[in-house]
Amino acid sequence: MAANTTDATAQQQQIQETVAATAAASPSGFRSHLPDLTAPRFQALAAADAHSHARELLEHRRPPWLHGLYEHWMQLLREPFRGVTSDGVVKPGLYGLRDEGVDVAAILERARRVVDMVEEIDAAGAGAGAAASSSASNNTTATSLLRDRTVLHIDSPEWRTWSNPEFLISNKGIRLDEWPALQEPVMAVLKATLSPEGYDKAVAAMRINAFLGQLVNGTKVMNEWSYNFVLFGEPAMSSSSPGSGDVGGCRPWGWALYGHHLCLSVFLVGTQIVVSPWFTGAEPNMIDDGPWKGTRILVREEELGLQLIRSLGSDDKLQLQQQQAIVYTQMKDPAMPKGRWNHDDQRHLCGAYRDNRVVPYEGVKVADMEPRQVALVEGILGEYLLYLPARSRELKMQDVRRWYAETYFCWIGGTGDEDPFYYRIQSPVVLVEFDHHSGVFLNNEQPAKFHIHTLLRTPNGGDYGMALRRQVTSQVEQGYLWEG
Repeated sequence: MAANTTDATAQQQQIQETVAATAAASPSGFRSHLPDLTAPRFQALAAADAHSHARELLEHRRPPWLHGLYEHWMQLLREPFRGVTSDGVVKPGLYGLRDEGVDVAAILERARRVVDMVEEIDAAGAGAGAAASSSASNNTTATSLLRDRTVLHIDSPEWRTWSNPEFLISNKGIRLDEWPALQEPVMAVLKATLSPEGYDKAVAAMRINAFLGQLVNGTKVMNEWSYNFVLFGEPAMSSSSPGSGDVGGCRPWGWALYGHHLCLSVFLVGTQIVVSPWFTGAEPNMIDDGPWKGTRILVREEELGLQLIRSLGSDDKLQLQQQQAIVYTQMKDPAMPKGRWNHDDQRHLCGAYRDNRVVPYEGVKVADMEPRQVALVEGILGEYLLYLPARSRELKMQDVRRWYAETYFCWIGGTGDEDPFYYRIQSPVVLVEFDHHSGVFLNNEQPAKFHIHTLLRTPNGGDYGMALRRQVTSQVEQGYLWEG
C-alpha cells in the first residue's frame, strides 16, 4: 500500500508546488461581503469590550441561538470525560508514556517566568483589582488573585471550557489584551512549546483575528491579543528519584490558550507532548491590507483535501470510492438527520464541549486507497499535526499509520474549484475536520472558501493528555495528580 521513499518524496513535492500555485492565483473574494457597519449589531460591537459583549450572551441571551448552544454546552460539561469515540465504547491501550525528546526544560523556564510575573502583579495588588473588574462583568473564576485564576489544578474541569466564538464565555487565566506586560512572556511559552511552523500558524491566526476586528470595527472584542492563557498544574521538573516509577523530564502539567478562531490545549509529561484538542479558523483566511498583508492560513489543508477527493474520481475504477467518500452532496443537505448541522458548528461534529461525541465512521478506508492517495492523506494529517514539535509529529504519524485499516475519509459538498466543502479523517487515534462556513461577521449567507474552521481531536480518551495522566500512578501520591 505504501509508496517507496523516492516516490513519496516526489509526490509530496508535487503537492507542495500545486498548493503554492493555487494560493498565489486565488483572489481574496471576501471584500464583496463586508457588512453594513451602521447596522445595530455592529454599532453595539463597536461600543463593546470583551466583558460587556459577553454579558449580551450570558445575561441578555443575545443572540438566542448561540445562548441555546451555550446552555447545551453547559449540559455537556456536566458529563464525566470519556473522549470522542466511533461507537460509544472507548478503545483501551492506545496511548502510552514515551520519550519524545521534547525540550521541556525550555518550556518550563518560560512558564515559570509567567508565574513569577503573575505573583509580582499579585504582590503589588494589581491582580486583585483586575479580578474584581472581570468578576463583575461575567463568569470569571471566583478569586481575587491573578495567580489563582491562572494556575489551576492539573485535573481541573476548566480544561474543557475552551470555546472558539468571540464571546468570552469562560474568563479564566490571563486575558492578554488586558495584561500587555504578560503578552511577550506568554508568547514565549507558545514559541518554546510548538514547532516553528506551528507557532507561525498560531500567530497568523491571531493577526487575522485582529484584521477581522478592524474590518467590522470591533477591535475591543477581536484583536491580536483577545485570548486567554491558563496553566494546569505547576510547571516543574520531575524528581526522577530511583525506584519511584517516575517518567523523568517534567511533572504532568499543561497550558491552554483560547479565543476567537484559535484554541490550543497542551499537555506535557516527561518529554512527551499532547496538543489536543485544538481549533483554528479564520474569517477571512487572508489579510489583504495593512502591515500583515499577505498573511494567509489553512490553504494547504483546503487544497490537499480537494486533491484527495478528486483523485478518488480520477478514473472509472475509483469512481466508486469517490461515491463512497461523499456522504452528502450539499453543505446543508435535506438528507442530513436532525443534529447533523447546526447554526454555529454547521458541519463540525467535534468542536467546543463535544468531548464525548460519538462519531460513527463514514466514507472510504485509507487502507483501500492507492499510494498517491495515501500520500495526500498523510499530507493533510501533516498539516493538522503541525503544532507538534518535529519528533513528536513523526511519532504521532507512526501511530496513525498503524490504523489505516480503520481510518476513514469522508466528504460533504462539491468538488469544483469554487465549491465549499467539508471533510473528515477519522481513526482510533486521530480525528480532523475541515469546514467552509457561512458568514458570521461577513455577510455571505452560504458557506464560502474564505471562512474556514479546522479542528483536531485525539479519540478514545486522548484529549487533554487524559489517557497519559491516568498512567502516571506514582505521581498521584505526590498530590498534584488526582485519582480518577
